[in-house]
Amino acid sequence: MQHVLEQMGKRLFVGSLPYSTTDQELKDTFSQSGTVESAQVIMDKMTGRSKGFGFVEMSTDEEAAAAIEQWNGKELNGRALVVNEARPMEPRAPRQGGGGGRGGFGGGDRY
Repeated sequence: MQHVLEQMGKRLFVGSLPYSTTDQELKDTFSQSGTVESAQVIMDKMTGRSKGFGFVEMSTDEEAAAAIEQWNGKELNGRALVVNEARPMEPRAPRQGGGGGRGGFGGGDRY
């Protein structure tokens, strides 16, 4: 039985995408480097417009390396792509409150 990791291939981050790029165009572009398992342009939930980046999953490590070599820094519809191995999303720090001296950090006596 093969390990699941061997079958997964590599997931690539693709940044600086032209905002007009569709999932299919992303897949077609990266298929020049090998077999594309999936391609997704990330969309803004509020506006329905592209956020200008996406993810491509290649079928093998070798194809992923070839795609990085072929497309990182290359232009697609006038924009230089940023292509590298996707990293797991890091947890975001909670937002810090913006001001005020609440919570016991109040002023002292004034004379």
